[in-house]
Parts: sequence; structure tokens; C-alpha cells
Amino acid sequence: MYRKILVPLDGSKLAECALPHAVDMAKAYAAEMVLVSVTEEVEGFRAVSDASQPSEERLVPEAGGKLEEQARKYLNRVAQGIAKEGVEVTTEVQFGKPADGIMVAAMLYDCDVIVMSSHGRSGVSKWTHGSVAEKVFRVSHTPVLMIPAAGCKALQS
Repeated sequence: MYRKILVPLDGSKLAECALPHAVDMAKAYAAEMVLVSVTEEVEGFRAVSDASQPSEERLVPEAGGKLEEQARKYLNRVAQGIAKEGVEVTTEVQFGKPADGIMVAAMLYDCDVIVMSSHGRSGVSKWTHGSVAEKVFRVSHTPVLMIPAAGCKALQS
């Protein structure tokens, strides 16, 4: 039923609460996990000359910013731990708004389900802080399994 499971991570303990659930699902269905981190860092640009018009230069994106590097290191560390449990795992860093990047990764990797945690905010707190989880849940064409913060043992210890 599940071939690829997407797990969005932002480096927080809350986001990592989704990992045990996703690992159990991956083992049960022999599915691959895709770990994604989304950074709003603007990619750098560099000038390059156009071969057809050497006097004109254009700007092209140049990856490799500090936040991207940190996200890749973090995802690789988490992926190594998951791989030790016998689960195939891939990592992806997306640029842009978190909810958009999560949905792009889900489409890019043709994921069957998104497993993510939520702060469980409501009322004014939800309005002022926004909710990436809610945006993904509302707009995603991929099914979403939401893990509430209240059920996260890592946050309770």
C-alpha cells in the first residue's frame, strides 16, 4: 500500500516525533522513507557571460548556502540512524515556504503518504504562528498522517 513515505523535518524534537511512526510504517510495508527539510534561504546568484553575447551577463542560481549545508548534514545524520534499522532512506532539501516545499517533495518523489507532527495549536496561537502542518493537510493531494505534539514522548521527557 505504501511505497514511499515522506517525513518533513526542521531540526526540532517536535518534527522528529513523526520518525518512529514513519519507520514502523516503512518496515511494515517495505517502503522507502524520504526525509525533507525546507529552507527559506535564498539561493545565491553568480554572474555568467552568455556565449552568444559576451558583453552581456546574466544571473544564475548558485546553491550551497549555509542553511542548505546545515539541513543536508542534519538529514544525513537522521538518515544514517534510520538506515541502521533496515529502512531505505533518501534525503531532500527544498527551498521556499515550508508547506510548499513539503508538497513539492511529495510530488517529486511520488510519495504515498506524508507523516508529520503538529504543534496542535488552536485559536489565536494558530492564527499568529500559522501552521505548516495545517497548510499541508488542507492543500496536499497526498494523504497526511498527523502526529500530535501531545503524543510525543520526546517532548514529555
